[in-house]
Amino acid sequence: MRTEDYLSPLDASFLDAEDQDPHASLAIASVAVLDGPAPGQAEFTEAIRGRLALVPRYRQKVRRVPFNLGRPVWADDPDFDLDFHLRRTALPAPGDDDALERLIGRVMSQRLDRERPLWEDWLIEGLPEGRWALLSKVHHCMLDGVGGNELYRLICDTRPEPRRPVPDTWQPAPATATVDLTLDALGQWARIPFDQARWLTGAIRDPGGTARRLGDVARGAAALAGAFLPVPATALAGPLGRARRYAVARMPLADISAAAKAHDVTVNDVYLAAVAGAFRRLMLSRGEQPVAGGIRTLVPVNVRAAEAQHVMENRIASLLLDLPVEIEDGTARLRAVHERIAELRARHEVEAGVALVALAEQEPFAAVSFFIRSALGMPQRGLATVTTNVPGPRAQLYILGRPIREILPYVPIAERLRIGVAVMTYGGRAAFGITTDFASVPEAGEFAAAVVDEVEQLRPAPRRAARVAQLT
Repeated sequence: MRTEDYLSPLDASFLDAEDQDPHASLAIASVAVLDGPAPGQAEFTEAIRGRLALVPRYRQKVRRVPFNLGRPVWADDPDFDLDFHLRRTALPAPGDDDALERLIGRVMSQRLDRERPLWEDWLIEGLPEGRWALLSKVHHCMLDGVGGNELYRLICDTRPEPRRPVPDTWQPAPATATVDLTLDALGQWARIPFDQARWLTGAIRDPGGTARRLGDVARGAAALAGAFLPVPATALAGPLGRARRYAVARMPLADISAAAKAHDVTVNDVYLAAVAGAFRRLMLSRGEQPVAGGIRTLVPVNVRAAEAQHVMENRIASLLLDLPVEIEDGTARLRAVHERIAELRARHEVEAGVALVALAEQEPFAAVSFFIRSALGMPQRGLATVTTNVPGPRAQLYILGRPIREILPYVPIAERLRIGVAVMTYGGRAAFGITTDFASVPEAGEFAAAVVDEVEQLRPAPRRAARVAQLT
């Protein structure tokens, strides 16, 4: 069994999380909106078929090792059927944003079939002005948001003229017998003492580096424990149903950049401060008093090395940030976000998370999986939301000669996180995708609009208005 065929403990954790929550669907997605006309099904199928050789995971499914003795493995699907993964639907007239958002919510509420490769592509017709959309749905165990960008690079074209199909001689590899998977896992267990002995020898030779790594692991464990420390109660966090709502709002990326430049902060600081403002508005509209520490968010951070930016798997760490919902003034909220992020980075929480994941790679998977499942089974009252920021593809992209106009992001929610927020940039615009629990948070659209409005309020006043003010 090749080492690269194993899921990492981080990848496998998304399967464990889904197993622990009967109402969760931990698939991520993006929706590319294209100019028409929509391709026919045969043309669309052949276009995807011509790229399958570039994405091996699209023809592999997950196999579990008996008793969770070892990591799950990616195994070729001998019954792979491309038609199963390519879906087609249409929006009812007038095909507006509301109709598209409702469809995305319904599609993403459903779990992917674990007996097949964990992805689906939905071609959606009926958008205004003859446009169409492609919803790409992939389980989080396969990749993260940055890995999703790699999918666009492989599947799409950078010119209107489609590339030739990629030569493909794929044949499914013979399935590894279950007993062989089990014996291989036991063999890995037997090698652990020797691996740890080699680690101990290296630690003796480099005591300073070892101390730093152990410190990072300790900080990572402390940060992880922080997710289970209770925060003030809010109706925006709690048990979820199975159904999801989805809403989107858009604005020019230049507007966010202008706000960041005006306040000498990062674009991500502006985004998080705008999300904090949207949470504050929602809480006040529900009669809740926003208090310090009331909305703690998980912020995924890409930790790929420069040479690994095209790797399609999960390579993320997380920051746990208390959004400053208690602060009324938007500028003060932005300053608080900037300072809190700086403090988290000064504590090396990202490096600590990386070290903790690296440690998990060296431990018996059964123990790691048991720990993850046990932690997920505990009542989680420390996190209220997840907020992710993914810079999208930089080049103009095409599918079958049709230009992609925009890309809309979708982030899944689980456990007690009733709201998830994602932003993706493409073509000079930022799209904010809001996922909520259907029953408990019906205000997805209002929340999306509030994020954009919060950014607008942080933008500098137009120069002309400033000149008028000076004259008066």
